[in-house]
Amino acid sequence: MPLSLPEARDRAALIEDVSYEITLDLTDRAAFRSTTTVRFGCHEPGASTFLELADALDVTVSGSTRPTVWADGRIALTDLQATNEVTVDARLPYVTDGAGMHTFTDPADDHTYVSAYTGMDLSQRVFACFDQNDLKAPVSLTVLAPEGWTVLANGRLAAQQDGRWEFAPTPPIPIPMFVVCAGPWHSRTWDFHGLPFGWHARASLAEVLDRELPELQRVTEACFEHYGRTFTEPFAFDSYDQVFAPGQNWGALESPGCVTYRDELLPPAPTETERRTRAMVIAHEMAHMWFGNLVTMRWWEDTWLQESFADYMGYQVAEAAAGVADARADFTIRAKRNALLADERRSTHPVAALSEEVPDVDTALGNFDAISYAKGNACLQQLVTWLGEDTFLAGTDAYLSRHAFANTELTDFVDALDAVTDRDVRGWVESWLRTTGFDTIRVRRGPDGPELVREGTRRHRLAVTAYDQDLTPLRTEVVDLGDDPVPVPDGAAVVPDSGSHTFARLRMDARSWEVLTRGLSALPEPAARAVVWNTAFDLVRCGEARGEDYLDLLAAHLPAEPRATFVEAIVQTALDVVVPSHLPAGAATPALARVADACARGLAAGPSAEVAAYLLRGLARSTDDAALLHGWLDDGRTSTGVPLDPTLRWLATTRLAQLGALDTDGVAAQQRLDPSMTGTLGAARARAAIPTAAAKEAAWRSLTTDPDVSNRVFEATAAGFWDPEHLDLVLPYVGRYVEVVPTLAGARGATFGRTVAAAFPSVPLTDEHLAAFDRALAGDLPTVVRRTWQDRLDDLPRRPTAA
Repeated sequence: MPLSLPEARDRAALIEDVSYEITLDLTDRAAFRSTTTVRFGCHEPGASTFLELADALDVTVSGSTRPTVWADGRIALTDLQATNEVTVDARLPYVTDGAGMHTFTDPADDHTYVSAYTGMDLSQRVFACFDQNDLKAPVSLTVLAPEGWTVLANGRLAAQQDGRWEFAPTPPIPIPMFVVCAGPWHSRTWDFHGLPFGWHARASLAEVLDRELPELQRVTEACFEHYGRTFTEPFAFDSYDQVFAPGQNWGALESPGCVTYRDELLPPAPTETERRTRAMVIAHEMAHMWFGNLVTMRWWEDTWLQESFADYMGYQVAEAAAGVADARADFTIRAKRNALLADERRSTHPVAALSEEVPDVDTALGNFDAISYAKGNACLQQLVTWLGEDTFLAGTDAYLSRHAFANTELTDFVDALDAVTDRDVRGWVESWLRTTGFDTIRVRRGPDGPELVREGTRRHRLAVTAYDQDLTPLRTEVVDLGDDPVPVPDGAAVVPDSGSHTFARLRMDARSWEVLTRGLSALPEPAARAVVWNTAFDLVRCGEARGEDYLDLLAAHLPAEPRATFVEAIVQTALDVVVPSHLPAGAATPALARVADACARGLAAGPSAEVAAYLLRGLARSTDDAALLHGWLDDGRTSTGVPLDPTLRWLATTRLAQLGALDTDGVAAQQRLDPSMTGTLGAARARAAIPTAAAKEAAWRSLTTDPDVSNRVFEATAAGFWDPEHLDLVLPYVGRYVEVVPTLAGARGATFGRTVAAAFPSVPLTDEHLAAFDRALAGDLPTVVRRTWQDRLDDLPRRPTAA
């Protein structure tokens, strides 16, 4: 059962001075043994509490307290003393869904890796603990591992001999951030500022890691030095390892001293855009060493104190320290739009929610969303724009110093800001962080020229740029917008929030919109271009424009778009959102042809190699020219002479499967050429995409009948299964999906349940389908399924109000 807020508060008030000694024996491949000694004080001798330990195969408990029973994942501890010691010895199962002690066997070389992926309330699947953030504790760890393995953890290695790995005790850390990564890692280590640093990856990725190491080391050191200059509190841990970890559910997890990343962030042939993205993730996770690990939220309503800060700092520091130019523009086109979507769902919540709005950990999991990340990021950018960066950082620095190794809530941060400025920070917080939704900012042409008007209640400080008919910038002004209209610079086109400084829905006047959409690819500033592209999609989302209108804009301007990040985002929006969800049934094939044509024209225009890479990916996903794609696979290069990297090879293979131009034998032949995990996942997606009844039924069985299917294979298979070009094959499965998901999700826990629910049908749904979802939602569903389904249903298109 998930930990509730009252339970967490009662336990935190009762016990103190917690410490752990943990021994994990990973030498048995069938299950692992976890032996934990927990020492803690109690404010009320004679009282009772509990430890969490989930899914154990056998349990033995001993100690100075009198344990009564282990049931429902909890060990009852009664008659507590002023000081207590409890030892729990348990045998626990490995998992393949990234929620606990995850085991992964690399298809490339048959090597096995075992990693404890925790976060939220998953540490209890690895060892007995008080699994909550505000009972921080030092951890002493010993791991027994097979010969030839390397073990990584939160602390620095203290001793190692004959498969026994002993780690130095950590400072007090949040127990949900415990980590162990074990296996035959390929490791590259160095010392920096007197600390050991390392990057680690699977042995089969050794060549890639070695090739990328100079860039990974450069970004790591640049970010580390930047945070060291920015904050008074030094890095709090004794080492800094970073691991490309197979099978992790999070994009990355900020475990103190040992950060784990999805190993998809180490692709065989990364583009510069992928390197830029990775740099932002590195900066984000390193920010958590201060925001989340040094200072930790008390309960999950303050997720924003960690995620909003890390997301904001990740983009800022990637640009300021790691050389990622115009990172804010990338944030705008990639993430900000999703925050607007999330803020219109029934599940929306304040960036800083009230504690009673997050009653338990399962509810908290749903709030790791675009509100806590992207909207929080955008709100912090507005706060910085309003306060000034120096003032913001001064208050933030004081907050970190005052609460080092402690737990905090919103008021602690507000107090720190309040002490360094005479502005009404508390009023700003109530307006921006304690409320849901967003304002709409419009450009309106009046007799005295253009002006901004606001529909809503928040005050905004934002940049506004005017352009001439050719979209040459004329003037930019920073304005403060409140209840009254504000005059802004005049021009043929006016772009509000051209620097992406605030969070609001944006609408241009008809004259500006005509000029902007006519010449969009010539708009020089990336942030302003991102604003226009986001507005174009938002018009579709709101029913003020049609999906076809977005495709018109793509057809006109994708071929000349100079920024690879934007090409990637525009194509993904078209293929993953507009085509499956914002066009009539049966319109997918001609829509894909339009995307393919735009990509082909862009390639013919002679773009940079980086832009060409994403145009080729878009073409591979959308073309109906099977001969073209077969030629790519046969030649090992595209028709433009670009070598076929694994990503492009599997996009082409999947598209050929979708077209019915490659059968299961053909997919198997491609997999033999790529026996890596990339090939395994690519083949799973391609097989599921084959448009035959037999192939769809086989894919469906793999999704719904294999109790050990891994999270990654599930995701890949589901991604290939739903196909808006072959509705006759997949629409009959929508009802079956509604029926089976609650059982699948309930069987393997909230984390895998979220993965299952996210495999939502990406096809036009009928009224009958929507009624089936409504009936299911009226019943008893796992929390994560209910939340995910409601979100996906809320994202479905509204009826157009414009022709």
